[in-house]
Amino acid sequence: MVNQSPPKKPSVLDEKKGGLTFPCEFVIKVFGLATDKFQNHIFALIKKHLPALSESAIKNRPSKDGKYHALSVTVYVSSQEQLDAIYRDLTTDPEVLMAL
Repeated sequence: MVNQSPPKKPSVLDEKKGGLTFPCEFVIKVFGLATDKFQNHIFALIKKHLPALSESAIKNRPSKDGKYHALSVTVYVSSQEQLDAIYRDLTTDPEVLMAL
C-alpha cells in the first residue's frame, strides 16, 4: 500500500492553462481601421477588464498606407478567464478587424 496525499488544488497564482502561468504579462494585438477614436475605443474596452491599465501600455503602428492601425497592448492578467473575457469583447466589437 502506497501512501498518497490528495492532489494539491492549484491556487489562482499557480493556475496553468494553454502554456501560460497566471498571473502574467501578455501582449494583445488588435487591428482596425485608422480612425481618430480607434485607440481610445480599444483602451476603454480593455480597461473595463483591467481598471489599472495605463495608456502607456498601448503601442500603435499605422500601416504603410495609413489605412489601418495595429495596436500592441501589454496587459497583466490574473487568469485565463480574464484573458478570454477581453478577447471575447475584442472579437465581437465591430471596430476590431482582428485580435491576436
